[in-house]
Formats: sequence, C-alpha cells, structure tokens
Amino acid sequence: MNNCFRFMSRTIVLAVAFVLFPVTVFADQATVLSAIQAALPQYEIESAEQHEGAGLYVVTLKGGPTLHVTEDGKYFVTGDLYRVENTALVNETEVAKLGRIEAMPESDMVVFKADDEKAHITVFTDIDCGYCRMLHQEVTKLNDAGVTVRYMAYPRAGIGSESYRKMVSIWCSADPKEWMTKGKLGSNIPENKCVNPVAEQFNLGNAIGVRGTPTIILENGEILPGYLPAEELVKQLSL
Repeated sequence: MNNCFRFMSRTIVLAVAFVLFPVTVFADQATVLSAIQAALPQYEIESAEQHEGAGLYVVTLKGGPTLHVTEDGKYFVTGDLYRVENTALVNETEVAKLGRIEAMPESDMVVFKADDEKAHITVFTDIDCGYCRMLHQEVTKLNDAGVTVRYMAYPRAGIGSESYRKMVSIWCSADPKEWMTKGKLGSNIPENKCVNPVAEQFNLGNAIGVRGTPTIILENGEILPGYLPAEELVKQLSL
C-alpha cells in the first residue's frame, strides 16, 4: 500500500508540474507568414527570416516597411532593429540592407571606379532625375578623392515607364558608362534590349526603403536620401 501511495503521489506531482510549467511550442515561419498575410493583405511578402540574436522574424514587404514579428505572429513593430554592443549601437536593419546591396555583383552595376579607391558609394539613380544629373557632374571629383561610384537603376516612374526603357538601353549598350553620362546630359539614348538587372534593382530599392533619387548608400549601410556635393560626401566617408 505504501509503495502504491508513493507511486500515485509522484504521478500527481508530475501532473501538477506539467500544468504549471507547460512546454512552450514556438510558432514556425509558416505561422508568422500566415498571420502577416491575414493582417496586411495589401502587401506581398518578399522574405521572412528569423533573426538569431533577437528571436524575432524579420519580414520584408514588397513596397512596404520591414517588420519585426514575434514568434507567435501576434505582435510586430516597424522600423530599424538595433543591437546594444557595449556602449555602442549597431543598426542591424541597415547592416542587412547593406548585405543585400553588396550581394549584387558590380558587373550588374554601372561603375565609375576611382584609380586609387579608398571607399565606394552605391547610388540608386534615375536617368531623368535633375538631382541625379547634378550628382553625376561630381563623379570626377569623387573619383579624384578615391571614391568609386556604383550606379544601380531606380526608374521612379516604375517598370515599363519611359525612364525604365532608357535605363534598360543604357545597361544593354556596348558602353554603359558612356551612355550613362550622355543620357544624364540629355542626349537621346538608342534603344537596346537584353537580359538586364534594371527591374531587379528597382525592386531591391523598394525593398530597402528607397523612395526617391538619388539615394546614396555608404559602405557602413547608412542611407543618404538626396543629392550631396562631392565635398560633403567625402566628409561623410571620413576620407
């Protein structure tokens, strides 16, 4: 009888412990995706990956903000995610954006390379943008200061627009650098067609938050919206 009582006691204790301390079952990626699609049906989800450090899911919306979503899919915040690194702050969102840009091969860009490169900037540009043309006039000064300028296409009027077709013609020309310069000076660009990255770059710009041109991305991931003279850019790069 005593042995039976002890066995029943252990069983009861274990049952109580299970009720008080249930095993936590975290939602998987599919649950997070389902929750966001239901809450924000107007957006297309481009990607969703779990951030190892924060435990949140980083959900990228096409043409929308980046969300940081709890594992159960019930809560999210928008904006940049920062990591506290001793006494410094690291902008994890900008680091991720920079990673997507740096993953794009330079062969898909129109690159004005400095002979003695000390830094590079990546510029989302539109051939018909006035401030983009002003920035292009500064390329020689930037190259002389050791700054390589890497152009990516961002036709503001969208895929299929006149600006888009011009940029496709530049990327598909025999000498994209020459026609980038001529186009920004107002010359007519002969129509060219080929397999090209213009639409992909436009979509990438939307995904990382580009809303106008020129948008300048520094090597540390900092985003500078709008035109800056060469002297100011060089200061930003601490050269």
